[in-house]
This record gives sequence, C-alpha cells and structure tokens, in this order.
Amino acid sequence: MTTAPEDVGAFKDNDFKKCTDSAFCKRLRGQKGEVYEVQPSSVKIDGSQLTASLVNEANQATFQLALTAYKGTVRLNVNEAPDKNRFQVPSVLQPTLPKQEVAWGKQTKQSGSIALSLSDSVSVTLAFKPFALHVTVDGKPAIDFNGNQMFAFEHLREKKEGDPEGWWEETFKSHADSKPKGPEAISFDLSFPGTSHVYGLPEHATGLSLKPTTGVEGEQHEPYRLYNLDVFEYLAESNFGLYGAVPVMQAHRAGLSVGAFWLNAAEMYVDVSKPAGGVSTQWIAESGVLDLFLMVGPTPGAVAAQYAAITGGTAMPQLFSLGYHQCRWNYNDEADTLAVDAGFDEHDIPYDVIWLDIEHTDGKRYLTWDSKAFPHPEAMQDNIASRGRKIVTIVDPHIKRDANYPVFKTAEDKGYYVKDKDGKDYDGWCWPGSSSYLDVVNPQVREWWSTNFLPGHYPGATKHLYVWNDMNEPSVFNGPEITFPKDLVHHGGVEHRDVHNVFGKLYHEATAAGLVARGAKEYAPHGDRAFVLSRAFFAGTQTVGPIWTGDNTADWDHLAVSVPMVLTINLAGIAFSGADVGGFFGNPDAELITRWYQLGAYYPFFRGHAHLETARREPWLFGEPTTTRIRNAIRGRYALLPYIYTLFRHAHLTGQPVWRPLWFEFPEAEEAFATEDQFLLGRGVLVAPVLQQGASTRSLLLPAPATWYHAKTGASVAAGKHEVAVTMEDIPSYLRGGHIVPRRERARRSTAAMHTDPITLVVALDSNGAADGELFLDDGSSFAYEKGAFLHRRFRYKDGVLISTAYEGAGSEVAASGDAFKTEVKVERIVVLGLPGGPKGWQVAVVGGSALEAASDAAGHALVVKQPALAVAADWSVQLTPAAATA
Repeated sequence: MTTAPEDVGAFKDNDFKKCTDSAFCKRLRGQKGEVYEVQPSSVKIDGSQLTASLVNEANQATFQLALTAYKGTVRLNVNEAPDKNRFQVPSVLQPTLPKQEVAWGKQTKQSGSIALSLSDSVSVTLAFKPFALHVTVDGKPAIDFNGNQMFAFEHLREKKEGDPEGWWEETFKSHADSKPKGPEAISFDLSFPGTSHVYGLPEHATGLSLKPTTGVEGEQHEPYRLYNLDVFEYLAESNFGLYGAVPVMQAHRAGLSVGAFWLNAAEMYVDVSKPAGGVSTQWIAESGVLDLFLMVGPTPGAVAAQYAAITGGTAMPQLFSLGYHQCRWNYNDEADTLAVDAGFDEHDIPYDVIWLDIEHTDGKRYLTWDSKAFPHPEAMQDNIASRGRKIVTIVDPHIKRDANYPVFKTAEDKGYYVKDKDGKDYDGWCWPGSSSYLDVVNPQVREWWSTNFLPGHYPGATKHLYVWNDMNEPSVFNGPEITFPKDLVHHGGVEHRDVHNVFGKLYHEATAAGLVARGAKEYAPHGDRAFVLSRAFFAGTQTVGPIWTGDNTADWDHLAVSVPMVLTINLAGIAFSGADVGGFFGNPDAELITRWYQLGAYYPFFRGHAHLETARREPWLFGEPTTTRIRNAIRGRYALLPYIYTLFRHAHLTGQPVWRPLWFEFPEAEEAFATEDQFLLGRGVLVAPVLQQGASTRSLLLPAPATWYHAKTGASVAAGKHEVAVTMEDIPSYLRGGHIVPRRERARRSTAAMHTDPITLVVALDSNGAADGELFLDDGSSFAYEKGAFLHRRFRYKDGVLISTAYEGAGSEVAASGDAFKTEVKVERIVVLGLPGGPKGWQVAVVGGSALEAASDAAGHALVVKQPALAVAADWSVQLTPAAATA
C-alpha cells in the first residue's frame, strides 16, 4: 500500500531527486579523486589484519586503513583518523563473522606495493600511490579498486566563508536540508576485468544484467539510486530507487563469479559502464565510512555463501508462510473476512493466510481494532485457525499523535521518538494524519516496541496473528521525497542521512523480535518463528523476514519486470520475496490474472493483493475456466512445498537463493548471462513464464549440457533454444536431469492439513543415468530444529538403485547431536524419468525386501512405482532392473 494524498497521482518523476539534485552526487559523479597515498612505513600485518595510514596529498587529511582477510572475502575499511565518530551501520554483520577470519598468507613487499595471499588461488595487492587494491583469482585479474582513481573521502571540517554551494545546506522543492556536518561523501570505483555482466543493487524495476549508465553512445543516464522511498505507481523500467536498498553487486564471467558489498546506509548512487575489457562502476554515498567487502567466489554459489557469512542466511520460514496469502486493502469487516475464507473452501482452492490492511484499525491507530467492523477479533481468528489458517494485520511505523492512544503516549513519555533538528519530536503526516515515528536506531526503543506484541499487550490479537510492516522506508506524506528530512536526529546524535536505508530493517527487526518473544510464551518450550512482511529492506533483512516488490500495477510490463526484480533480490541474499499477484493498482483481466497466478505460484513469497479502489478479485470471481486455471496454479504451488521448504533450508544455512538466474547453475553458458525472463527454482526446476498478452508461443533456453524433461508430461526435451506452444492452462516448466524433486500430491485446504501427507519422489535422470535430491522436514513452525529436531534426507539414484540416507551436509551435525524429530511420513510414489530404453518392462524391488508394483505411465515417459510405503526417516534402497536383465 502506498501514499494517496490528493496531490499524488501516477509516478511523478519530478517529485524525486536525480543525481544533479543531490549535491554530493553532482560534485563527485565521474570525477577523479585527489591522490591518496598509503604510508609505506605505517603498514603492519597481524594475523588476519593489515593496517596502515592513508593520507590525502592535497589537504593532508589522514585516514586509518584496515584490510582484513576472511574465508573467501577481503574487507577494506577506511575511516577518518583520529576517529570522528562517523556513523557505522549496526545490526547487519553476523556475530559469527570473526570466526571467518584467516591469517594473511605469503607477503611480498615492494617499494610501491605489498602483495598478500588470501588462499592458494587468491592474491591481493595493495598499491601505495595512488592508493589502490587489485585482486586476482587463479592469476587472472578479478577486482580492481580505485583503478580509475575515483576514490574520494570528504573529511569532516569546520565551515568557512566561501565554501562551495551545497556543502552546508541544500534545498529540494520546498524542503531545506541544514547539513550541519557539511560535506562527508565517499566515492570509489570498482572494475571487474573480463566481465560483461554485473547484477544486484536492488531495488529497481529494471533488467537482471545491469545496463550501463555512462558511456552509452555519448549519453549519460541516471545512475542506479539506492534510497528507500515510497514510490506511487512505479515505472516498469527505471534506474530509480524503490522501497529497498542493498548495496551488493555480483560480477560474472565464464569461469569466475565475484561480488562486492558496501556496508553503508546513506543515500547512494552507482554508475555502471562497460568499456572494452570489462565492467567499471563508480559508487557514491552521502556519508558514513568505507566498509567494503570483496567476495572472491569463484562460483555463484560460493559468492552467495560468502555474502551470507557476512550478513546472514534467510530466517527459516514457517511452513504456512510458504503457502498462498490472500490480501486486499481492505476486507470490510468480520463477515467479509470470514466469507472470503469460506470462499476458498467452497471453490476447493488452498490458502493459508488472510490479511487485513489499515482499515481494520481504530482510526489508523495500530495495534487496535475498529470495534464496529471487527467487534470480535479473537473469535474471528480462532474461527480461521480452526481450519489451519492464520491472519496478518498491518502495523506501520507512523504512530498517531493522540494523547489518549496508549502506544503514542507511552512512547512520548519515554522520549522514544525521532527528533527534528531542533530537538523536538518530529511531527510528520501519514495515514492517521499527524504522526510520530519511533527511533528504532535506539536499541532500547526496539526492545520496548517488541514488548507490544506480548500476550495481552496487543488487544484482540491471538497466537494465530502475524504482522505486516508497510510504509517503513519511512513514508511521510509531507516530507521531502515523501520521506524523512535528512537532518532529523536519532539516538546518539546520529543524523537520519546516515541511517535512512537501514531504518526500515531496524523497525522490521524489532517487530519480528516481538513475535518471537510472544511465541516463547505461547508455544513453549520451542517457541514460534516470526512472520513479519516488510516493504523496506536493507542488507541483512533476510535474517528477519520476507519482503515484496511494493505497489506494482496490473499490466503486462509489471508482470514481466517482476521476474528480474525477484531474481535480483534473491541474488542480494533475500530469498523470501515476491511481487503482488495481479498487480496492486488497476484491474487485471482474466488472461493477465491467470498468467500472474501461474508465475506467482513459483514466487518464494506468494500473495495476491489489491488497492482499495480496484474491483474485487478473489480467485473465483473471474468465472470459469479462469477459476480452474488459478486453482490448478495454487495447487501446483502446494504440491511443490516439500521441495521449496528444502530450498529454504539451504537459504537459511548457506544463503543459496531460492530463485536463481540460469547462469547461476550454468556459469559457462554465456547465452544465459542476460536471460531474465526465465528462472530456476533451486537447482532442479526451470520455469519460463508467459509474459506477453495473447501469446500462443514463447521462446526459451534449456541450457546445455543438462538433460531436460517437461515437468507436466515427463517427456524428454533436448537442451538448446526452443519455440514452444503455450496455452492458457499452464506455463512451460521443466525438470533438470540429475535431480530428484520431492512433492506432496494430495489436494488440501492449507499446509496444516498436509503435515502427515505422503511424499512423491520425481527422479529425473541425467545423461549418466544418475540423480540426486533432498528432503527437509520438521514441525514447520518452532525453533526446535536449532536443537536437532528435524529430518534431512538425501536421495540418490545411480546404477539402477535409489538410495535413501541421512543428509551429511551443512547443518547435519546439529541433527546428530540434538533431539530426534519423529515422523511417520512415507513415500507413496516414485516417478522415474529418462530410463534407458523407456519405462516399460522394468522390475522394481526393495533391496532385501519385496517386489513393488511399477508400470509405465499412459504417455510412456515415466516409470511409476506405486505405494512403496517406504518411511522417509529410514535408510532404504530400491533396485530397478530392466526386463532384459530379468529374462
């Protein structure tokens, strides 16, 4: 949901800043910096850390440089010396990061540089004058820092008469920024030799491979902006920054993936240019420090794991949250809400969560209910929960200024609000009218806010209620660019300009902590995982909860751009993400809504949502055959949940994305490097959504050297480029040979009803007749898995034998030492694709046991083993023998 003051309509370009409107970007963009020199005599190495003094030759400003070695990562930190208390972003770096430190290896010092070994394959050279850093992998250039001499670090100083315009104040429209600290921006360039494609820097509605912003046939486009904003009806193709900001970039070429992450929460602009020989970038932030992490891969998966070691893996989601969510601004009252809930059962469509937007509250006072529309909220929640479902209510960061509103009054009395530059509680305008905003930069405020979700503190809430944080960029209707003025003051005297992009993450974090604290009381002894959706996000948001792409529009362009947007967000570590199915604004027709559900069923976060002024669009309101098509898409999502939940286990442990670009799994396939209208769900499922109105065919790429199978029919499909026919019944999807996909095929009303359902294993063989897969099961809701209460199995097919064993990868050591997770779930079907000679005539038996019933499917593509009744928790082997071998 977005702003709707009377003077706001569709996206207005001039309501938001461009680089030329931001003084720091205007003065540093494209400019070579002054010469900075590392003082050779100051260089010291102690284990994992190199330290040195850095001097700006032009003005003799001094800086402290630290170069720290981690497993697969180099950290470059530059700050003023002596320390002038420049802001450093809290609550992002993992507390386990120091355990990743490794001692620098071989050191070679020359007159103008020092070369350090990070590993056998990675070398780092620190050049003294001009200051630069060069990283090589396997002897080849991988990353160059300051190779174009754009490094600039504006030191804090006293104001002087005659200082340049824009140093000490600037204005945008009617808003003045007092800039009491003067110029404090930082700029640097990063180059990736031999690379043609870079990815990342969410959130922007644009392509997957970042397009050049400079050096394009003489044109200079806007740089990619990172500044969390409430953007009304955003454009489907723009470099303009949206609701979230993650300053992370991944560069990929055949043979090598590397990444860069700048831990900085200030407004930022990034230019991309693509000269011959590689990609060059310039990064400019308004304030903060230089805290840059260079991840050396060498594979896409290794970069993901390295980034997760820095900022964390995805919080393990509750299983219900991976089902379908039904949302609207707004369901009118209890009767309306319960009627929608009943509608899903009436039409045999599964769903797990119904959502209530701002109108459910008492006058936009969050943590309250409209007593006329929702007089019995607890009974309503219990009713919905009786069918295994949950409810979500919206809780935004603006708090109505009303002395009779306990939440407002308590925070006011405690002095917990963000202050204006004169030290008064900031008064901004949002949905309730005059509003105050909690200073979540203060840990004490975050702790207090979390207590508001404890049992008895949120009137009318039950343990079945979860939360949605919207508008937390933060959105301020009368603020500059619809957000906070930059000279507001936070805890510790920190200006808002320093913390802007992390503000929403901190609010999100405090809300989630409240639900975890509630769960510790309501669901003892193992608690309850939080579910809190956020619109704003930053690096590390993945450790808190899901996000979505904001207020999109019901048109084909927004459907299409959701694919690269969700892919990019996944590459930035935030696996649990999706777009509003159907588009928030506007009214989709039957074709568009069908195609969106067919795609949305694969989004990591799957929610339908709509604006207050749109026509109602619950899945059954479009009539037949649309209702059946949507039902089939949603049921398809539920069938894949065992596979998706297992993918989230890996996102949690090692940061592997749930959605993956084709190049992530096929890093040598250069034809896939710019593909952005297809994606892989994990390693084993490829999806090619239909993104054009009226399409009867679509082109797609099935990368070599993999073997591929049509997911619906099991028919083998050759690798390569294809033009395939499409109908309205589904979208093209394929299984990758060499992978085993666990499924639950029984149609249920919600995830809760599937808990003991049996498993179908779909075994898609590669060209060597082998396949591998996993299944992760636990209670789906608590933290018991942290103590080993889970089941993680590995399935392998080779030489005609399908084997089930305990998984022995990351996280398995916890299961070995922890509490047992007991389940009676069994395998009810095994479907094998790609058997040599076809599926007819095979004999199947449990090794050391009885024969099993097996036959070819009707289409002749798959061998189906029926009712093997094998326990997923047990070790077992199943032998497949061709007819000729038994004759």
